[in-house]
Amino acid sequence: MFDYNFHWRPVMKSLPDLLEAGLLTLQVATLSMIIGIIIGLVLALIRLHLRGPLHWLASAWIELARNTPALFQLFFFGFGLGAFGLHLAPFTIVLAGLSFNCAGYLAENFRGGFQAVPDTQLRAARSLGMSAWQTYTRIIIPQVFRIVYHPLTNQLVWAVLMSSLGMLVGFRELSGETQFFASRTFRIFEYFAVTAIIYYVIVKVILGASRLLAWRLFRY
Repeated sequence: MFDYNFHWRPVMKSLPDLLEAGLLTLQVATLSMIIGIIIGLVLALIRLHLRGPLHWLASAWIELARNTPALFQLFFFGFGLGAFGLHLAPFTIVLAGLSFNCAGYLAENFRGGFQAVPDTQLRAARSLGMSAWQTYTRIIIPQVFRIVYHPLTNQLVWAVLMSSLGMLVGFRELSGETQFFASRTFRIFEYFAVTAIIYYVIVKVILGASRLLAWRLFRY
């Protein structure tokens, strides 16, 4: 028979701490996306234009990031590196794991974006006297970002949700903070129900901001 008594007061008292942890979740996800975008662009360009060891290294990074569990990657930075005497802080572990994973997925998105831009634009820019750096930064890469804009948004949402794995390496982000308070008060359902709402709001804010930014950038 259902006889569970709901007690929301402990959750309300802890709400400021949960919201602060939510901001920490957004922070680590955003930083991992920034790092992932930079590395992903480099990996994509290496796979498109280089051969040899750098090409093999980029391919190995992408294959490992896309074909192994995110939890495995997180544990590698959290515990695997410890075997070599390198012990990272929980925030750094989560940031490194998410950045590694995001870079692998984004590299393939960027590679598809580069291949979608006609080669004639590259040749036209070079014929006008633009350097390779100018051609890519002013002509090619802006178009690539427009092509992969929505996958970028999806990857940021993924990073926010996957940051919850950080609780397994001692990172007190939103899920970790929720687990901490729930284990102290035994209000498991109440805490995780409120946390689910916070995650939902964060994701909806990201998607809303993404649509607004897309309208401002691409309306023409």
